[in-house]
Amino acid sequence: MEAQANISVKDFLIDEVLRDFSNNSKDEQVQEKIAVIKNEKIDQPIIYIGAGTCGLGAGADKTIKAVKKYLSDNELEAKIIETGCIGLCSAEPIMDIHLPTHNRVSFEAVTEDKVDGILDNVFSLELPKDAKSMGQFKSYQGKDWENLNFFNEHPFFAPQYRIVLKNCGIIDPVNINEYIARGGYKSFIKVINVDKPFDVCEAIEKSGLRGRGGGGFPTGKKWKFANGEKSDQKYLICNADEGDPGAFMDRAIIEGDPHRLIEGMAIGAFAIGATEAYIYIRAEYPLAIKRLEIAIEQAKEYGLIGNDIFGTGVNFNIKIKKGAGAFVCGEETALMHSIEGKRGMPRPRPPFPTTSGLFGKPTVINNVETFANVPGIIEMGADKFAAIGTENSKGTKVFALSGKIALTGLVEVPMGTTVRDVLFNVAGGVLDNKKFKAVQIGGPSGGCIVEKNLDILIDYESLMSVGAMMGSGGLVVMDEDTCMVDVAKFFMDFIQRESCGKCIPCREGTKRMLEILESITGKPQAGDNNEALERFKGVMQLEKLCAVIKDTSLCGLGQTAPNPILSTLSWFRDEYEAHVFDRKCPSGVCTNLKEYKIDVDLCTGCTICARKCPVDAIIGSKKQAHFIVDTKCIGCGVCFDVCKFNAVNVV
Repeated sequence: MEAQANISVKDFLIDEVLRDFSNNSKDEQVQEKIAVIKNEKIDQPIIYIGAGTCGLGAGADKTIKAVKKYLSDNELEAKIIETGCIGLCSAEPIMDIHLPTHNRVSFEAVTEDKVDGILDNVFSLELPKDAKSMGQFKSYQGKDWENLNFFNEHPFFAPQYRIVLKNCGIIDPVNINEYIARGGYKSFIKVINVDKPFDVCEAIEKSGLRGRGGGGFPTGKKWKFANGEKSDQKYLICNADEGDPGAFMDRAIIEGDPHRLIEGMAIGAFAIGATEAYIYIRAEYPLAIKRLEIAIEQAKEYGLIGNDIFGTGVNFNIKIKKGAGAFVCGEETALMHSIEGKRGMPRPRPPFPTTSGLFGKPTVINNVETFANVPGIIEMGADKFAAIGTENSKGTKVFALSGKIALTGLVEVPMGTTVRDVLFNVAGGVLDNKKFKAVQIGGPSGGCIVEKNLDILIDYESLMSVGAMMGSGGLVVMDEDTCMVDVAKFFMDFIQRESCGKCIPCREGTKRMLEILESITGKPQAGDNNEALERFKGVMQLEKLCAVIKDTSLCGLGQTAPNPILSTLSWFRDEYEAHVFDRKCPSGVCTNLKEYKIDVDLCTGCTICARKCPVDAIIGSKKQAHFIVDTKCIGCGVCFDVCKFNAVNVV
C-alpha cells in the first residue's frame, strides 16, 4: 500500500513538472496536494532536528533520542525529520516544531535536557520563556505565533540572499518528493525537453557564473570548450574534495540538499554532451556520502538518472568516488588521476581537461557550489542571476565562517557585499568583543584581509588586489590574541605535508619555508652565537623563496603555497621583526618564546610549581622563594597555571 502511495506521488509530481514548464499557476486542489508533499499542510506534528555534521557534533543525536522518549512517554504521535545544517552552526542543536494548527517554529541550542520543557510548552500552544526561538516559518495553513518574528527576519539570515542554500536545513534531504514539490528537477526536465546543449552553455555564460572552487574561471566558457569537442565519450566531474582548513560549504550543501547537486550536474552533463559523471568526495564525509547515495537511488527510481530519460534520448549516469583526503587532489588533474586509480599528482597543462581529461576524454570539472547554482540559474533566468553581484562577479557566494567570530556557520550573500558586512552585520562581529586583527580568506592558498581593507567588495578581482583570493570561501577570523607568524606557520605546515612531492620547488621550497618559520618561533639555543644571524638570513630568504616557488611550481597548490607568508609579511612585518630581533611573540602565543619568572616577593615556597614542572626547571627550598632555570625551561606554562599566589609571571 505504501509503495502504491509513493508511486502515485511520484507520478503526480513528474506529471506536474512535465505538464507546463512556463506556467506556474496551479488550481487550488493541486496547490493543496503540493503543500502536503512539502510538509506545509500536515495532520500530525512534525519535529525537525538539524542533523548535519555540525548538529551531530553539538549533540543532535542525543536531542533526537530525547524527543523520541518524550513522544513515547506521553503516547504522542509525531513525525521526526532529520534535516541538514541551516547555516547557523553556533546555534546547534536546532529543533523546529510544526503543529497542524500553527506555523513551524525554530529553537536554538536545544540540548537533550531542554527537550521536555520546550515540547510541553509548544504542545500546549505556548512559546517557552526559557528557550530562545529563532523565528517562525510561514506555512500553507498554520496560524502565526503571536509576538514572534519570522525566520527570514533573524539578524543572521535577513541580509542573506539564498540560492544555493535555500533548502538546507528546511527540507528533508533524503525525500525526493519534497525536493520536486519545491521546484526541484524542473530545470533539468525543461532543458532536456526544450533546449539544445549549446543553448544551456550560452545561458550559463550569460549568467556570469564563475567557478566557486578557486580561480573563478567562467563556467559557461568552460562548458562551451567541452561542448565543442568531438568524442565518443565525455565526462563530468564534481569536485567535492573539500580540503581547505576552515571550509565546510560543500559538505553542508550535500548533507542538506543532495538533489540540488545532482540536478545541477545533470544539467551540466546535458550541456557538454556527457553521459557519465563522477562525484569525487573525501571519505571523511560519511554523512554526506550516505545522503548522496540515497538521493542517487531515488533519482534513478524516478527516472531522472539512467538511459533515455523521459523518452528524450538523454542518458545520464553518476558514480561516487571516495577520495583519501589528499589536499592535492583538489587540483583537477590530480583528481582525475585519482579517479583513474593512479597516484594523485598533477600534470602539466595544456592539454586542458576539456580537451583531454579523464581517461583521455573531454572532461568538465566544477565544484559543489558551482553545480548547485545551475538549477537556480535555469529557473530564474540568466539575466536575473546576472543582475545580482558586481560587473565581473555575478550571483551569490557561500562562505564558511569560523575562528574568533560570534556566529559561526554558513552565509550566502550577493557578490559585491563588503567583508565588513559579512563579519559584523551578519556574523555578529569578533567573539567576546575582542579587537579584530585579520580574516584569512581562501584557505592556505589565500591571504589576509586586515581592518583597513574590511570595506572591500567581495568579488574575484577586488580580493586579489589586496593579496587575497576568493578560493572556496572559507573565512577564518582572527582577533588581537592571534599571532600572525604562528598562523603562517600553521598553513605552511599544512601545505608542506600535503605537497605531492612531484616538483622540487613545492616539495623542497615549502619545507625550507616551514623550517625558517619554526626557527623564528623556536626556543633560543643557549651559547649559539650564530643563531640570531641564521634567523635573520632565513627571514631575508623568505620573500625570495616565495617568488621562486610561485613562478616555478607545477600546479596551483605550489603556485599559491607562499601566499600565507607573503600576506602576513605584507601586513604584519612588525610581528616578524619582534620574533626575529626581540625574541618575543607580541600576542603571547608562541610557547617557545615565552619566558617565565617567579616574583620572589610573592612566592611562598609552597613547592607546587617545582613538583608539577615536567623538566625540573624550578629550584628552591620549601618555604623559600623559588627560581626558574631559563636554560631548562620549555615554556609549557604549567607553573603559571598551578601557582595559587600569582607569583609566576610571563615576561
